[in-house]
Amino acid sequence: MNILIEKLSAILDHSTLLLGSDISDKYHADWSGADPCAPPVLLRPKTTVQLSQIMALCFEQDQPVVIQGGLTGLAGGATPLNGEIAISLERMQGIESIDTIGMTVTVLAGTPLQVIQEAAGDHELSLPLDLGARGSCQIGGNVSTNAGGTEVIRYGMTRALVLGLEVVLADGTVVSAMNKLIKNNSGYDLKHLFIGSEGTLGIVTRVVLQLQPKPRSTHTALCAVNDYESVSKLLVELKRGLGSGLTGFELMWQSYYDKVLEVSPGLLSPFDSQFPFYLLVEYIDNDRELGADRFESVLYRQLESGLLEDAVVAKALQDAERFWKIRDGIGELLQVLGPVSNQDVSLPIAEIGVFATDLEQRLKAKYPDITILLFGHIGDNNMHVCAYTGRDEDKINISHDIMQLIGDYSGAITAEHGVGVLKRDYLALSKSPAEIALMKTLKEAIDPKAILNRGRVFE
Repeated sequence: MNILIEKLSAILDHSTLLLGSDISDKYHADWSGADPCAPPVLLRPKTTVQLSQIMALCFEQDQPVVIQGGLTGLAGGATPLNGEIAISLERMQGIESIDTIGMTVTVLAGTPLQVIQEAAGDHELSLPLDLGARGSCQIGGNVSTNAGGTEVIRYGMTRALVLGLEVVLADGTVVSAMNKLIKNNSGYDLKHLFIGSEGTLGIVTRVVLQLQPKPRSTHTALCAVNDYESVSKLLVELKRGLGSGLTGFELMWQSYYDKVLEVSPGLLSPFDSQFPFYLLVEYIDNDRELGADRFESVLYRQLESGLLEDAVVAKALQDAERFWKIRDGIGELLQVLGPVSNQDVSLPIAEIGVFATDLEQRLKAKYPDITILLFGHIGDNNMHVCAYTGRDEDKINISHDIMQLIGDYSGAITAEHGVGVLKRDYLALSKSPAEIALMKTLKEAIDPKAILNRGRVFE
């Protein structure tokens, strides 16, 4: 590694190349809880050219690297492994251009998601990708993990929003596929190789994203439901009644709802009674009055039908923000609950209720003092499972049990946070041998020395 450091020092300044004790412990781990590891070298390039030079040298010296973005990942993908050089894209940020007619934005990979959202909003446009880590996560990481979030039910995963991108390959080759066209069938659509590949095939450096017109009005309601069967029926009825304007369908089991209110000072339930399920519904359109009438009319019909037990419609932005704070309370919970198995998984919508009941019965039989908190987007198959006993030694076993049950139900071991390191050993529960073999073939062809995010996704 000394030879590599000498060569890197010849082309990089002291703010770009950091060694040993000069590297903050911020770069030792992502938010997953994976075992922290101090990288011997931290590189912070500012341009694609610099990154290309870095990778050419690392390839020449067979030096493995780990790519870091906002470090908000939950799968351990950005936590350095022993001997890996860390490459942070935090200085490669900025909005290059916004096309208000074609409704696209071109950005550097290190740009925080919230910065892009706000820049689009300044032009009465919207980037329909949103998640709780919006202020910290970077768009390159969102693309590399194919992030989901709260608007997938309407707009799809990150993959559906990417028109083009630029990547640096393991040997330093720059592939510029900065397409801005919605329709372009000119050969292979190479961007899909890199979206969701978790940095194992290439390093995303620039992205072209599709924007949407900014909605003129947003309508939000917090609803109470008595059983999961009603939840699944409500999804169909709300899609039918609200059409493509339905952008949020967030379900919280009572255990999660009550725990958030318990640990979040100032948050109160708008309901006088307790219910088994709480559903956050969001609808957007371009006519505030007519939209409000339609939204409330659809909800009222569901109250009359008995699918909804109660509903509180937000009358002001502050009301909607309070509802969303309950849904987004997982961030605060994870800071106070101690060792937690925090899983995001996908299942057929009709089976989520059965899975949840089965999961609780199995885990409580094995860990009598376990607490299980469930919530999720549901409308896009995604649910989140947080389970804990307070004992660190149980965390790994609980995670294993959850993954095995997902395999039993033919679900996906990860819905939106990636495989990384923490779920690598369970990939075969969701992917066939032929699929995994093809993934490895692609890896060997594009990164023959296996220096990019080695050991992530699969061995």
